[in-house]
Amino acid sequence: MAKSDTEVAIIGGGAAGIAAGRRLAKAAIECLVIEARPRLGGRAWTVADDAGNTLDLGCGWLHSAERNPWTAIARAQGCVIDRSTPPWQKPALTTGFSAEEQTDFGRAQRAFFDRLEAIGQTSPDVPASAAFDPGCRWNNMINAVGTYISGAEMDLVSALDFANYADTEINWRVREGYGTAIAAHGDGLPVLLDCPVLQIDHSGRRLKIETAKGTISADQVIVTLPSAVLAEKEFLFTPALPDKTEAAAGLPLGLADKLFLSLSGAEEFAPDSRLFGRTDRTSTAAYNLHALGQPLVEVYFGGRFAKELEAGGDDAFADYAIAELAGLLGNDFRQRVTPVRIHRWGADPFALGSYSYAKPGHADCRATLAEPVDGRLFFAGEACSENDFSTAHGGYLTGVAAADQAIAARKRSR
Repeated sequence: MAKSDTEVAIIGGGAAGIAAGRRLAKAAIECLVIEARPRLGGRAWTVADDAGNTLDLGCGWLHSAERNPWTAIARAQGCVIDRSTPPWQKPALTTGFSAEEQTDFGRAQRAFFDRLEAIGQTSPDVPASAAFDPGCRWNNMINAVGTYISGAEMDLVSALDFANYADTEINWRVREGYGTAIAAHGDGLPVLLDCPVLQIDHSGRRLKIETAKGTISADQVIVTLPSAVLAEKEFLFTPALPDKTEAAAGLPLGLADKLFLSLSGAEEFAPDSRLFGRTDRTSTAAYNLHALGQPLVEVYFGGRFAKELEAGGDDAFADYAIAELAGLLGNDFRQRVTPVRIHRWGADPFALGSYSYAKPGHADCRATLAEPVDGRLFFAGEACSENDFSTAHGGYLTGVAAADQAIAARKRSR
């Protein structure tokens, strides 16, 4: 291992870790980003198919784009920001979902979110499912959309936490890929890849980070691992930090998996045409046809349904999606689509899910997880954000905040 000593070790090279590294580098503080994967980006990951099309296997949208720091970063890199209207803010195709039904659904969904916002302001905290109108024909479909938002069904999600999310409803994309922009922001940082962290010993004067490639000593550590990983690795810290493990357990990672299919004759559909598989159940998929103007179908699966399909491997997603599309658009449509790529985030040992949600009664776990320990251990990542959780910009902002805390602690110790 080329480097075994640093001032600040950053555990995890995703959005938060890269942001923390940049802030420390600007302050002329020596740091080292330690990443388990062979790449930077974490849950932001852009790949290209054989035709050169851009596939964001992880996060793909610049949510709250006008205030999202990644927007300016991507622009500065020379990336193209696509401002076209996202599929969920346009009418869906009427196949199996008439214009009248869409109007009725939209009304029911807005009423649900209004009730959820109100419930989220009350005490005690309750599951978000408490906002459903009993007997409403659209409850299952609202729940399906909820799995794309939170990665979990509404009965699992804290109403208070859901209401805390801050969204300007401005959603743009990076033509070259969101994951591409995030990973590129790490260029020039000291990075150790393919290096899972096994344990962080904070018992001595200096911290010792045991990794698959040896031991690294540091004055301070910024931990940016996903909350699901922190919850699973209760022996990551020695001495143990049970408050952190418990807080992380209250913030599990939901599932929102994306399958990409190639689409011949994509020009038949307007770019980013949306199609729902079923409108009467939660276990279904949503389809973005001619995605970002590319000859692709971007297929969204969420929650328990995504977990069930993950157990069947990559083929289970493709088999389901192609059968559902054929049921909607005719059996001949099978000949027009071919599986390209999917990443099962729940099966990814360095993620264990897509993004965090708070269990009912656990919204305060975000602040607990973000709290520094002894002026030497700092925490960042989207799960640490009280208002921008589940997003790459939430990761960025908490990464910068953790770096600033580390810098301030260093000044106090002089």
